[in-house]
Amino acid sequence: MGRLFGTDGVRGVANSELTCTRAFDIGRAAAAVLTEGCRRRPVFVIGGDTRASTAMLSAASASGLCSVGADVIDIGVVPTPAVAFLIGKLKADAGIMITASHNPYEYNGIKIFGGDGRKLPDLLEDRIESIVLDGVTVPPTPDGNGVGRIVHDATAVKSYIDHVKGTVMYSLDGLSIAVDCSNGSASVTAEVLFTSLGANVHMIAAEPDGVNVNENCGSTHIENLANTVKNGNFDCGIAFDGDADRCLCVDENGELVDGDRIMAICALDLSERGRLNKNTVVGTVMSNLGFVRFCEDNGLRFIATKVGDRFVLEEMLLEDYSFGGEQSGHIIFKDFATTGDGQLTAVQLLSLMRRTGKRLSELASVMEVYPQTSKNVTVTPEGKLMFYTDRDIAAAMQEAKDELGQDGRIVVRPSGTEPLIRVMAEGMDMDKIKDIVSRVAGVIEERIGGN
Repeated sequence: MGRLFGTDGVRGVANSELTCTRAFDIGRAAAAVLTEGCRRRPVFVIGGDTRASTAMLSAASASGLCSVGADVIDIGVVPTPAVAFLIGKLKADAGIMITASHNPYEYNGIKIFGGDGRKLPDLLEDRIESIVLDGVTVPPTPDGNGVGRIVHDATAVKSYIDHVKGTVMYSLDGLSIAVDCSNGSASVTAEVLFTSLGANVHMIAAEPDGVNVNENCGSTHIENLANTVKNGNFDCGIAFDGDADRCLCVDENGELVDGDRIMAICALDLSERGRLNKNTVVGTVMSNLGFVRFCEDNGLRFIATKVGDRFVLEEMLLEDYSFGGEQSGHIIFKDFATTGDGQLTAVQLLSLMRRTGKRLSELASVMEVYPQTSKNVTVTPEGKLMFYTDRDIAAAMQEAKDELGQDGRIVVRPSGTEPLIRVMAEGMDMDKIKDIVSRVAGVIEERIGGN
């Protein structure tokens, strides 16, 4: 994690930590780094989510791009994976998404994609940081005809919807689904997508007003969707986050089907159909132990990476694996996408239900979820650095690992997007893992905690 970039782009409180000046500077630096050696006027795609600050930061980023001679195609409010897809479709050189994903509305962020539609590797992020923070390179400042131009294309998102529809062979006829858009980017795409595939759709949290994104809705607040499905006659419910790059579900009984279970369902199906390359699934260190056991029981190889779908994709590309994702619902079907895509994941899962005729609860039963509990400790940026060297914290973590043995595990890590140390443990004894998490979090709070 760098000085600007976390695990998923740059993020902070809009107009305070993430200012227009900072967005402008990031736009300039991104254009300088990502279009180096380009022999024509470079083109960037810019999209954003529904936050009140998104238009402001989008305009600032676009201005930064134009100031160094890049043209901008502004595609408006779209899901993050739409930006990644449309870079290629529109023959652009790179893309920027203005979003803070699952965070509250007062936050915003900048995700940058290269010409291949993939999130940037550390090396390129470091170069952008060095320009923004250290001024090691001064991007050019053309004038006259050399200044970039901005065009608006509100129709481009239709190409993304058509692309997602084209990834499945079966319609969704006969399925009745509730869809929670988190008052975010999916509000502009989900109803069109699912109804055009034949599903009967009941929309929830699809009326964004700039400040209600992720507010008691979406993939981080699944309760509303679960109650809707339990009290209605639905086959399942689908929940997205603010920028629709993740997807969680509830079955027909309103029970949560998280990213690990969605991956288990899809991985088993892909394997049985000979479409899981090298019979391998890529997850993260936060993947539930039950998912690891599921892979072992079904002859699948499991590989764990650091948290973040960019790291999952990097591993997939390194060894040409075709499927991977996160418990949080970032799931990558590499045959169809270069990043986590909530709506594509939902379409794949719903099509699988339609093809097999099985209810979601039956499909999800292939994996037993190990009880899991977690606690977040607020720390300063300095505290995050001290975490790696504090001996008392290391001793508490080792004691927890020894106590859990082979029957569970503990994962302690700094958040890549928030000022937190996350403590998570899992095992078959909930009381035991709650006690372990409380003890380890207490040591972290005592040693490096702070607001």
